[in-house]
Amino acid sequence: MTLPFRTPFFLPHLYPDLIWRMEATEKNLYLTFDDGPIPDITEWVIAQLNQFNVQATFFAIGDNVRKYPDVFRELVRNNHSVGNHTFHHVKGWQTKTDDYIKEISMCDEIMQQTIPLFHSELFRPPYGRITRTQRKKIAQKKIIMWDVLTQDYNQSLDKEKCLQGSIKAMRPGSIVVLHDSLKAERNLKYVLPRLLEFALNHGYTFKKL
Repeated sequence: MTLPFRTPFFLPHLYPDLIWRMEATEKNLYLTFDDGPIPDITEWVIAQLNQFNVQATFFAIGDNVRKYPDVFRELVRNNHSVGNHTFHHVKGWQTKTDDYIKEISMCDEIMQQTIPLFHSELFRPPYGRITRTQRKKIAQKKIIMWDVLTQDYNQSLDKEKCLQGSIKAMRPGSIVVLHDSLKAERNLKYVLPRLLEFALNHGYTFKKL
């Protein structure tokens, strides 16, 4: 089943404590990247963003930060925002609350070990799945969801359909999800530069969270 490119309108009403979209008073977009940092792919994304003079937000998996600390440091050095995406990319609905909170803490800890004094209030639950109890346990975090899901990870999705579906779903204030991952690489490398060019040519400004 193919998911919609834009988040169904009722979800933000059901879960108003989660951040789905930013204020749309100006023509801003918020690019986010999940599941890195990964050598080559994350570095390619950084290079693309630099080429277009755009900043974005990356939701990092703690184990990838552990394995590729230099790529994590490069994200921060390039002044992108980085948030927590758990240590092992676990599903909140299928994980005991205490274990889930430990996953989040472990991710925070490895980021702080890699860059002393690093701190982020941003958190994105893998797969968008988090229970009410888990949300209450991390009340200090800003839980970032999305308004546009590019589906770049879907390897059966035609790359042009991925691009056009994402463009049609975008609107002022949209939080857009892409993935700096091996699974998404084919679609990501087609979609990202074209999406950036389209948005900038149509008067959008990119902001980080």
